[in-house]
Amino acid sequence: MDKVVSDQAEGLRRLLARNGSRVLAVTGGSTSVGCTTTVINLAAALAEQGKDVLVIDECLNEYSVSAMLGGMRGAGSFSSVVRGEMSLEAAAARHALGFSVLAAARGNRDAHTPAQLGSVLDGPADVVLIDAQLDRLGQLSALAMQAHDLMIVTRVAAQAITDAYACMKRLHYAHGIAQFRVLVNHVHSVTDARTAFENLAGVAGRYLAVSLEDAGCIAADPRMTRALELSRCVVDAFPSTPAARDYRHLAAELQYWPMRSAMSSRHHWVAPATVTAAQHADQPSAQLA
Repeated sequence: MDKVVSDQAEGLRRLLARNGSRVLAVTGGSTSVGCTTTVINLAAALAEQGKDVLVIDECLNEYSVSAMLGGMRGAGSFSSVVRGEMSLEAAAARHALGFSVLAAARGNRDAHTPAQLGSVLDGPADVVLIDAQLDRLGQLSALAMQAHDLMIVTRVAAQAITDAYACMKRLHYAHGIAQFRVLVNHVHSVTDARTAFENLAGVAGRYLAVSLEDAGCIAADPRMTRALELSRCVVDAFPSTPAARDYRHLAAELQYWPMRSAMSSRHHWVAPATVTAAQHADQPSAQLA
C-alpha cells in the first residue's frame, strides 16, 4: 500500500512539474564530431535517470540513430503522426534502453507547417532530442527550429573548431539564432575543452555578437568505438567509463537548463541566402586555433 501511495505521489509531482517537453536539437560543423553518438548516449542516460525520451532522427543514412543501434525496425511514420492518423506512441520504435525513436525524412517533415510540427513535440516525452540534419546551405529544418535549445558538438582540433564557428555563422545569418550551447567531444583533458570553448566563445561574441553556453565535455574513450561495433552505446555497454559518466552528467545538467521558448518563436525566419563575401571576410580562423 505504501508503495502505491508513493508511486501516486511521484506521478502527481511529475504531472505538476511538467511544463511541456524540453526539446533539444543537436548538430555540428562536420560529420565526424559525434553528433549522432551524442544523441544516442544522451537518450540512454536520460532514460536511465527516469525520463521519458523521444529521439527524432533526421539523419537517415548509414550513420543514423537506427543504423547505429543495429537497424531498429519500425522507427515510425512521421507524416502519419503529424496528420493525426497515428499516435506518437504507436509510430515510434521503442528501444530496450527505454527511449523511443521516430524517423523524420526530409520529404515528410518539410511538407508541414510549424504548428503541425510543434504538435508532434507536445507529446508525453519529458525530453525530445532531435538529431538535426542541416540542408545543403547549412540551415536547420523547420522541425529543428521548434527546439528550445540548439547544441553544437565539436572537438578539440583546429579544423573542428573552425567548422563549428562556420556552422554557427550560417545558422545565425539564416535564422537569427543568437545563442548556442557547445559540447566539446572526445577530449583528453577538461582544461583543453575549456580553452577550446573560451576561444570559440570569444570569437563568436566579437564577430557575430552571438553568445555561447558551455554544455560541458565528453572524454575521449576507446570503448566508444567498441560500443558502436556492438551496436550499443557506451552508457549501456560500458557504464563505468569516463565517457559514460560524462554523458550521465550532461543528462542530469540539461534538466536544469532554463526552459526557453522555441527558436522559431524567438526569431523571425528570413529567406535563405548565401553568406556574402563580406561575411566570409570576417572569418577569424587564426584566433580559433
